[in-house]
Amino acid sequence: MVKGSEGTSDKFVSMVSATAEVDLRLSDFHPRSTLNSKVHRVERARFPVIDYHNHLDSMNPHDVLSIMDQCGVEHVVNITMQVGQRALDMMDRYHAAAPTRFSTIGWMDWSGVERNDFTQVTLDRLHRMIDHGACGIKFWKDLGLTLRDSDGILLRIDDERFSPIFDACGKLGLPVMFHTSDPTAFFEPIDAENERYEELAAHPDWGFHQLPVTKRDLLEQRNRVIARHPSTTFVGAHCAESGEDLEYLAEQLDALPNLQIDISARTPELGRQPYSARAFFLKYADRILFGTDLLPEPEMYRLYFRFLETADEYFEYPSHASRQGRWNIYGLFLPEEVLLKVYRENALRLLPRLQ
Repeated sequence: MVKGSEGTSDKFVSMVSATAEVDLRLSDFHPRSTLNSKVHRVERARFPVIDYHNHLDSMNPHDVLSIMDQCGVEHVVNITMQVGQRALDMMDRYHAAAPTRFSTIGWMDWSGVERNDFTQVTLDRLHRMIDHGACGIKFWKDLGLTLRDSDGILLRIDDERFSPIFDACGKLGLPVMFHTSDPTAFFEPIDAENERYEELAAHPDWGFHQLPVTKRDLLEQRNRVIARHPSTTFVGAHCAESGEDLEYLAEQLDALPNLQIDISARTPELGRQPYSARAFFLKYADRILFGTDLLPEPEMYRLYFRFLETADEYFEYPSHASRQGRWNIYGLFLPEEVLLKVYRENALRLLPRLQ
């Protein structure tokens, strides 16, 4: 050892130890990537965009139009979360603001589900929504997870009592959107091994690991409904809640030709498996709809466009304030013929009044 080096070495070890012992809370840890990679900012999408999955009830239609024009978004489908007259008023509000720029998917109203004539009540509601321009109906995750009948029994998604509703949607040409279950992490314990621990710790009511039903069981219930009604078009919101398992998602699409999916709020899952995701988009280009599920703003749309159009590496995904996990995503650099289908053409088949 060089003379005098022992004291210097001890001092260095002490400095390192002191630095490592800093008490840093996980919530305060916001690392900045040192990766030096290219950034391609996509101001406007390569083709006019139809956002097939958004929720605009809280926004002013004219504010939304301004954002759409900035980003090249041609049309937005508002999935209203209102029911009854409030839903009809919301449909009228957006239609009056810009009838060629907005459409509305209605929200399934479960009030009166204990009634013997609930099916007929629902069909009457559907007809009223169609009279106000509804282009679809959404069944939310409460079906299968929390909705119960008058005896307190959990309602199953594949309950045969609801079959006439799905049959009617097929005859009316009304697509049915299913948001069934949730991300896989929501069905796991909220502990140190859960990759979305921070999000679930902030929203523990989003966790379902203690419920007497599994995610796979919920998806299989939904899939039985889709198989029973081949003349009805179904849309699986959020990659049919299978974005973490593209092999299983592919099996579902292969088995259910009347199932489409949207990618809303699933860039975090798709973008961290770019090789598999790109191959999936190429194979199922005719079955994938563009959607965001995030309140419109220019930067949100531009992150979606960057994800689909560029080969950029390791960048932030579009998200609500509570990010879904501590990872970044990679672009898919999809070919133009696939982009055109995902951005616009697939949605047009479900929006006949725009054709």
